[in-house]
Amino acid sequence: PLSNIICERKSLNGAIEKRQTVRSGILPTLAQTLRSKSNLSCQVALVVAEMAREAAVREPCIQAGLVKVLVPHLKSNDQEMLLNTGRAIGRICFDNSYQQEQLVQSGVIPRLVSIMKEYPENDPLVNVCLLALCNLVDLDSAREALTELDVADVLITQLKRAPDAERRHVILEILGSLGESDTLKLQFAESGVPEALSEMIQGLQGGSDPHDLCSIKIASNLIVSLLLGDESMQKCFGDGTGLVYQDVLSWLQSSNTQLQLSGALAIANFARNDSNCVKMLDLGVVPHILTLLEQHVDEGDVSVQHAGLSALRNLAIPATNKVRMLEDGVTERIKSLLRSDMPPVQFKLLGTLRMMVDGQEEAALVLGRDAVLLARIMEWCEAKDHAGVRGEASRLLAALIRHSRNPEVVRAVARADGVRHLICMATSEHVIMQNEALVALAIASAIDIESMKDPVREAELLHMLKKMLEDHTGAVEVKFSALGLICSLANSSMLQIQILDNYSKMLYQWNHDLVLSKFDLASKLLGCSVGVNTALHGHFVTN
Repeated sequence: PLSNIICERKSLNGAIEKRQTVRSGILPTLAQTLRSKSNLSCQVALVVAEMAREAAVREPCIQAGLVKVLVPHLKSNDQEMLLNTGRAIGRICFDNSYQQEQLVQSGVIPRLVSIMKEYPENDPLVNVCLLALCNLVDLDSAREALTELDVADVLITQLKRAPDAERRHVILEILGSLGESDTLKLQFAESGVPEALSEMIQGLQGGSDPHDLCSIKIASNLIVSLLLGDESMQKCFGDGTGLVYQDVLSWLQSSNTQLQLSGALAIANFARNDSNCVKMLDLGVVPHILTLLEQHVDEGDVSVQHAGLSALRNLAIPATNKVRMLEDGVTERIKSLLRSDMPPVQFKLLGTLRMMVDGQEEAALVLGRDAVLLARIMEWCEAKDHAGVRGEASRLLAALIRHSRNPEVVRAVARADGVRHLICMATSEHVIMQNEALVALAIASAIDIESMKDPVREAELLHMLKKMLEDHTGAVEVKFSALGLICSLANSSMLQIQILDNYSKMLYQWNHDLVLSKFDLASKLLGCSVGVNTALHGHFVTN
């Protein structure tokens, strides 16, 4: 009888007892009792919750229709009924995506949020609701339902009164999953979620409890994630006066490596537009980042170094910031990372230095004459196991020539055996890298052809350029840059002869109007040798 099952529910501790109860055929009776909403419903829900602890019992519960008859009881005003019902549904539907989707479609999401609003201090009941949300929140339908509710306020309230790390982690997991939505990122920022997380971090700092340290890690990562949304990021920045931005600055100076990492990543996110970059430089963020990087030079945390360099690179994008950062000695201080043997750090360092010299003649001149730097770049140009490092090293080499346009830099690069790496870069599958290399080679040849002759001959550059021009699938801008390089190489009388021998027949086969117009433009831009210009131009006219 049902009354016996209820009275003996405490004996339903073992899997065998629970399975025997299922085999007794009692489940349809339990479902009928819940459907009728009798005075036994609360106790029946408790029995079902106890039985559903056993995984093998859950499917029979679903087949008996228990989930469908339990859901309406979530509208009860009886807190014990809500508790038992929530536990029963949560256990039956655990790890069952179909049933979870059905729950969302039945409208449980708004009700779970309402229950936490109505009974915010009933910890067992709140815990059941939070666990339910945690299990459902990865469903698109659940996220959509939550965008229409002020769930952020409810979660903040519970985060502030969380009695232990376990409760905190459930709330943080919900926030993290919801924070992947751009819509909810902004909603969270407007509701004060980042500030609440920052406040929680501040309260947990200084301790050594592993659970608290885990909470700090999750919360700081979540703040960084919320900053990925443009509008939410701007709200948190608050023109440099935002509470979150101020706390992020303190993280850079923390002894907690996780906070240092999150702080650097957050600065990189704040530095996604020029006005923020300029403002942060005004507020003095760069020295904090440099100090942080220097702390991790030897045996330091690779992730922190990578994040710190990302922040500096983003900050250096505005031209005005480049000048100020160079005056503050940024390039000299970050060169200490040249001894790093970690590819992620090498990659980001090269990219940061390249950004620093972009359009900055003086910086390119200083770095381009630095023998130690050039030697390290040469090593990284041959990084066999890391294509990214290899590519960035070559791009920095090209940038030093392109932005300095200085004979000393050209000779220094040639002495360091860098020309062959630029020639190799010119065959890259990436058009932008091809162009950068071809332009750098053209500038170097125009400035100091004597330093370029031997590497050009050894690498059979003219033959490579011919193939490039003959490639019908090649990008037009690459062919144009190749023509510019040919004009520069024509400054050498020895190479002039090779150019005439190799290119006149090929150029004759090209479309007359297209090539002539491009050739004339290349001549004007790069000052092609008079002899070659005249010979080739005459060839077109007479043919």
